[in-house]
Amino acid sequence: MKKIYVLSILTAVMTAGCSSAAEEPLVSRPAAQENSVQEQPAAPEPQMSAQPSPDAGEAAVTERGVLADNLEVPWSITKTGDVFYITERPGNIVQIEGGEAVRQQVKLEKKLATASEAGLLGLALDAEFAESGLAYAYYSYTDNSGQFNRIVTLRLEDGIWSEEDLLLDKLPSGSVHHGGRLQIGPDGKLYATAGDASAADTAQDTDSLGGKILRLNLDGSIPEDNLQADSYVYSYGHRNAQGLAWTDDGVMYASEHGNRSQDEINEIEPGLNYGWPVIEGDEQQEGMVTPLFTSGGDTTWAPSGMAYADGSLYVAALRGSAILAFNLETGTEREALTGYGRVRDVMIQDDMLYFVSNNTDGRGDPKEEDDKLYRVSLSALKKY
Repeated sequence: MKKIYVLSILTAVMTAGCSSAAEEPLVSRPAAQENSVQEQPAAPEPQMSAQPSPDAGEAAVTERGVLADNLEVPWSITKTGDVFYITERPGNIVQIEGGEAVRQQVKLEKKLATASEAGLLGLALDAEFAESGLAYAYYSYTDNSGQFNRIVTLRLEDGIWSEEDLLLDKLPSGSVHHGGRLQIGPDGKLYATAGDASAADTAQDTDSLGGKILRLNLDGSIPEDNLQADSYVYSYGHRNAQGLAWTDDGVMYASEHGNRSQDEINEIEPGLNYGWPVIEGDEQQEGMVTPLFTSGGDTTWAPSGMAYADGSLYVAALRGSAILAFNLETGTEREALTGYGRVRDVMIQDDMLYFVSNNTDGRGDPKEEDDKLYRVSLSALKKY
């Protein structure tokens, strides 16, 4: 297997940014290609810079570190015990364990799509993954009938992931807006975000799975308690939701990309219409939900993965180049962390916030050894 350089954890000065988010320009960069599985020697351990980022505000002293670098367009973070599994859009999964990161092969039944934002996206580990090696994956593909997204099970055996069962197929896929987030909810059901595939009207069409949040049984069947007995649709009127999270008492939230601006953070309830493309941002219309938070008409966050802890949602922001914190009790928002470029996904466990940068996705400005998996102390971030 091809090994990825892994950096040690260290204690350093970390900055908590306070500048306003601004849209980053697109950068011309070739799409990442699938890796070979050749051995690569370990790199010497580099030192992490403790210099504040140019837009940093007050500095906080906390533990931070890089757990792995040289990732290729990482998309989803999962973790079981002390082992991380991270999807890469070109079609690999990176295992990070005990100071070593290995890029693992994924054998899929369909050819991965190479459209912008497409590829191997969401990953959710089964509750019995440590024994079974079973996981759930969302990926974009092409075949003779066109380009689509599908949800499948993967099985990890001897360091290789293989597609096993097809759960849901032919989700709409276009030039962009593939959705792709997968999460197992507190009810044990599998939730998936499906984008509008650049065909906005599909988001209001409840017969289409585009522009929706979907709810499945783990075997791919439709749950009996879905609002419509014959439909996977949980909520609709979404443009391109890419983050899902639940509070400790089971309230569900989603992050959603707006049209150039007007990004949204919504509380999700079954059967409700979240407005796209009829309304967006603070706009209101009877029968449609206005978001709890929006970036407004002059700013874009491009929100992606999200996680919940202690009354706040922490959201990865691609164009905002930050991790944003939304306090559900006070209704306020802030930049909890900046200076790492585009951020694709976040995960919180045991007072640690883990996140992956996404500067190699063709729209960022990758630095040396990008992209990386980071960890920071959540308790320290809360102070600023």
